[in-house]
Amino acid sequence: MKVLIVEDEHDIAEAIRRGLAGEGIAVDVMRDGVDGLWAATETAYDAIVLDLMLPRMSGRDVLLGLRERGVWTPVLVLTAREGDAVQVGAFDGGADDFLAKPFSFDVLLARLRALVRRGAPERPVVLSVGDLRLEPARRRVTRQGEQIALTPREYGVLELLMRRNGDVVTKSEILANVWDSAYEGDPNVVEVYISYLRRKVDAPFGRTSIVTVRGMGYRAVDDEA
Repeated sequence: MKVLIVEDEHDIAEAIRRGLAGEGIAVDVMRDGVDGLWAATETAYDAIVLDLMLPRMSGRDVLLGLRERGVWTPVLVLTAREGDAVQVGAFDGGADDFLAKPFSFDVLLARLRALVRRGAPERPVVLSVGDLRLEPARRRVTRQGEQIALTPREYGVLELLMRRNGDVVTKSEILANVWDSAYEGDPNVVEVYISYLRRKVDAPFGRTSIVTVRGMGYRAVDDEA
């Protein structure tokens, strides 16, 4: 087993390195994001331990850079910042697991082993419905080669529909996944955002790829099929 640690805090990096080495695991250590990205793309690792707050290039940019290059090595993200937004941002960027500092080495080791057991199956770099394309790693949406600017909420709704390509997604599912499972506002906000999306991704291109399934919800379809 070979692991890359990308961590600028010397004591933390050294503690992880010593602990993993003691388990018979080969370890490389990089101290900044630029070197970390280079190492991760030049060498085959079984897993990567990646700090989010790094000099020269942030951990999130390293993660996005890896996924853009088609490197799907499992990544365990470390951060001193807690909270749902940080975790969501890490997972959106392509992380496989998340650990907040301070942490137990035994927990880190167990999570790394679990990631390695799961392996790194090939993941789609691009979601597509007809000629509508969404790149999760870059949070980029295009149609007919033209980039479409979306707000974070619009993007979240579209990504959910495209990941469920062809399946009906209910209003409650959209609220739970894009807003919050405890959202108590007007559920008709979903209809508002569906309307926004249609104006941006469908109407300018003469398409109807986001359809309403009356009484059930919405789905993304290839309207050329």
